[in-house]
Amino acid sequence: MQKFSSRRYFLKSVAIGSTALVMPSLTRCSPSSQSKPNVLVIFCDDLGFGDLGTFGHPTIRTPNLDRMAAKGQKWTSFYAAASVCTPSRAGLMTGRLPVRSGMCSDFRRVLFPDSANGLPQSEITIARALKTVGYNTACIGKWHLGHLPEFLPTSHGFDYYFGIPYSNDMDKIRSLSLEEQLDPKIENYNVPLMRNEKIIERPADQHTITKRYTEEAIKFIAEHKESPWFIYLAHTMVHIPLFASEKFRNTSRRGLFGDTVEEIDAGIGRILQTLVETGQEKNTMIVFTSDNGPWLPFREHSGSAGLLRDGKGTTWEGGMREPTIFYWPGKINPAVVPDIGSTLDLFATIVTLAGGAIPTDREMDSYDLAPALFENNKSPRNEMYYYRGQQLFAVRQGAYKAHFITMSEYQQDNKRQEHDPPLLFNLDVDPGENYECSAKVPDVVDTIKKLAEKHKSELIKGEDQLIARIQDAES
Repeated sequence: MQKFSSRRYFLKSVAIGSTALVMPSLTRCSPSSQSKPNVLVIFCDDLGFGDLGTFGHPTIRTPNLDRMAAKGQKWTSFYAAASVCTPSRAGLMTGRLPVRSGMCSDFRRVLFPDSANGLPQSEITIARALKTVGYNTACIGKWHLGHLPEFLPTSHGFDYYFGIPYSNDMDKIRSLSLEEQLDPKIENYNVPLMRNEKIIERPADQHTITKRYTEEAIKFIAEHKESPWFIYLAHTMVHIPLFASEKFRNTSRRGLFGDTVEEIDAGIGRILQTLVETGQEKNTMIVFTSDNGPWLPFREHSGSAGLLRDGKGTTWEGGMREPTIFYWPGKINPAVVPDIGSTLDLFATIVTLAGGAIPTDREMDSYDLAPALFENNKSPRNEMYYYRGQQLFAVRQGAYKAHFITMSEYQQDNKRQEHDPPLLFNLDVDPGENYECSAKVPDVVDTIKKLAEKHKSELIKGEDQLIARIQDAES
């Protein structure tokens, strides 16, 4: 079932390739009725809920993000599509749970340099949908949806790509000790830096990679000020190994981790200034969030989920609830929004705002968040499905979250546990998931169980795209 807001549209058919779609036209004045807005999605890697100043960190300075949150909207119940890189990014790009596209697996949780597959061409990305309505599109940063040519950003609707094709800790030259990962050297990670389909540097100089991502974004913004653009700026940091440029090294009270966050924030400040200088600030929506929670085993190099439980790799709140900011001066109503939202919703929100097309030939999991962003209404999303691989571990409906299966990722006691009845938490009262309350509200447990059963009975899983390796495919 497709997810839309309550706004009314006139519909007409259009096509992308062989896929039948629906083109929405707004029947009344909205932010997209005057001109097509530019859209910048800034996506961090492994940034925890508690890693920004505006989300409560006591020593990391993020003045630009703090200002965006004050003048825009800070969402405090906003979720990534998954708790690890590849499926999370697939969910953002397609507006579909990654289990539908096969971009999650119970065997290999993310894509690796030896992976044979990537995001299928049958999937429609935000970029591909925006290309049909005249957008210039750029992917800058970490992709992690397939490193082979047919899976790169330029094969999925992006005009331009500059970045690394997978995580910055891959292509290790050998097995590295924890101490070596906490004192990283560029030459230990033979990660390629690419421009479009060509490798231009290997190993990538990760000391300067955040700075270069910012400069690439600024250049694209300046060169395309006469026509609408979409930039997906997916920072490599704060994924281990941590690197910062010389200007930011040893400047944060939070150590190297803080250096990397503060460098990202400073880059955002430069981008904001560029938008002002080029006259594009009032026609540009910016979304800032992260792909999953903090990677906890790396001592002081790990981020923080704040008051939330656990971190990356888990379906506890710390694994998927992310610090999120929407910013568009004069258009987005400033607020702190406690309603549920997800990176899954960026597809419908952005594409509808641009006058683009929402697929009708497939199940979508994307809600248009415009009622909350522009109309002072509640978010249309009232539920969240928490997958680990291809298995549904938990479901949130309203304030309550039911865990059917729990499993930590990096703690010593990380055994899989099934729960019948499910563990239940009231996330409005207890966001840290400390106080199980199923006995108090058995009717809520029954309601969420029925919701989960209905979801699973209607779900059509995609073929696992992560399990295949290049050597297997060649044999």
